[in-house]
Amino acid sequence: QPAFRAHSTTSMANFEKVELKEGDKVIPVHVFGDKAKPGVIVIQEWWGVNEQIKIHAAKIAASGYRVLIPDLYRGKVGLDAEEASHLMGTLDFKNAVEDIRAAAKYLKEEGSEKVGVTGFCMGGALTIASNTLVDDIAAGVCFYGIPPAELADPAVMKTPIQCHFGNKDSMAGFSDADAANALEDKLKAAGVPYEFFRYENVGHAFMNEAPEAVKLRKSMGIQYEDKEAIDNAWTRAFDFFKKYLQ
Repeated sequence: QPAFRAHSTTSMANFEKVELKEGDKVIPVHVFGDKAKPGVIVIQEWWGVNEQIKIHAAKIAASGYRVLIPDLYRGKVGLDAEEASHLMGTLDFKNAVEDIRAAAKYLKEEGSEKVGVTGFCMGGALTIASNTLVDDIAAGVCFYGIPPAELADPAVMKTPIQCHFGNKDSMAGFSDADAANALEDKLKAAGVPYEFFRYENVGHAFMNEAPEAVKLRKSMGIQYEDKEAIDNAWTRAFDFFKKYLQ
């Protein structure tokens, strides 16, 4: 008996909305790309599965990957920082890691020989957690987010990781420069293959370019923009995934 029963519920442009079922648990996901290609799980920011995260996923899929976005909020999307903070605050992070574990298993069963993970903000933190805790993950690319130590300790990570942080990030303890430095120290201690990139002129959420996502970022007082930093980060991420997933 298969571990998963999946069915397509809608099709929009180049992605499908699918439900993964494991026992009584139903995980809604968005899937892009050819089943035979390496898989990449893309994890949402604290806003939820909004247009920006779908744009990120579509960009990765267009570069030769099967991409899956697990909907950790089960359809809910934060329209302002207060709503997003509430959604993130009530998320069971251990259960979210299990959603990602199920997504990785699904991608491999569907034909992806190797599966990576990437995420932004809250998704960056869950990328590090998944890279530490999920055996089916072959490599991770983290954008500006670090999990609490009780969820996952990067010092015991064994899976290759690439990290991107803005030096003007003010999210203390989560993605600011001091937190990024502490994370790199833990990765050194782990002895895991890693790459670490810091971007001088940007803050949190610097990868977002969709108009609504930029508006949300600016509503939080984060004004920094740097197209060169975005382009460099994508180039580095794709080089990293090519090395470890293809």
